[in-house]
Amino acid sequence: MMATRIDGKDFAEQVSKEVAEGVKDLKASHGVTAGLAVVSVGEDPASQVYVRNKVKQAEACGMNSFHHVLEAETSRKSLLSLIESLNNDLLVHGILVQLPLPAHLDSRDVIQTIDPRKDVDGFHASNVGDLWTSGKPFVPCTPLGCLKLLKSVDPNITGKNAVVIGRSNIVGRPMAALLLNESATVAIAHSNTKDLPALCRQADILVAAVGRPEMIKADWIKPGAIVLDVGINRVETADGRGRLVGDVDFEDVSTVAGAITPVPGGIGPMTIACLLANTLEAAKRTVS
Repeated sequence: MMATRIDGKDFAEQVSKEVAEGVKDLKASHGVTAGLAVVSVGEDPASQVYVRNKVKQAEACGMNSFHHVLEAETSRKSLLSLIESLNNDLLVHGILVQLPLPAHLDSRDVIQTIDPRKDVDGFHASNVGDLWTSGKPFVPCTPLGCLKLLKSVDPNITGKNAVVIGRSNIVGRPMAALLLNESATVAIAHSNTKDLPALCRQADILVAAVGRPEMIKADWIKPGAIVLDVGINRVETADGRGRLVGDVDFEDVSTVAGAITPVPGGIGPMTIACLLANTLEAAKRTVS
């Protein structure tokens, strides 16, 4: 039997509809329109696509959207000054600085300048600390999207064995914290993990965020496991056009797993939907 395909696109549309209703209700009850400010530095093509999608979807949900496009040579002082102005802007409830930044800018330095109450990406040290200590943080959007999709398949993951492949601050580490907070038993794997396939075969839940195209095969998977593929990799095709694949060999793993996210159409759409949900929550906190 083939694995159930977890449709992130459909789920993201549901989340976005709920956000749109929440934006409408907040405006009606308190006269407040949720506002998202997106700051991009330079002209990285992939980043520009992501930014346009974020701005477009924020507006579609009825939010105020503020897009600041800065030259690649923008100084640290100028960028931090802009962020400080957005921190003080009452119309802005969420601030997102699109990563990666040009090499002369320190992303950690920039992220720490964002008011934690407006850090809808969930990267500020204050939000990271709250996540690991069971506070009320803004959670990074990709891991949050993973968790929502996971719980749509299995609402109660208490005691389940989970393996997260990848230890980045954007996905791997916050994903592990979210799973721990749901009372799963969690292992974080990485490039130095010994006998990675054997570890993965113990997982009831496998989250792949390693950045290696189709690395994970069917013989790595426990029968019936839930597989969440965060990877987005472009590989060459015979016609030279290329295609997007995940870190998981979808066709192969689908013969063993119980449920699996595709690439594209899995985790990706949920990332933006969760960004909008975080922005709405930030706006609600200003009137609670």
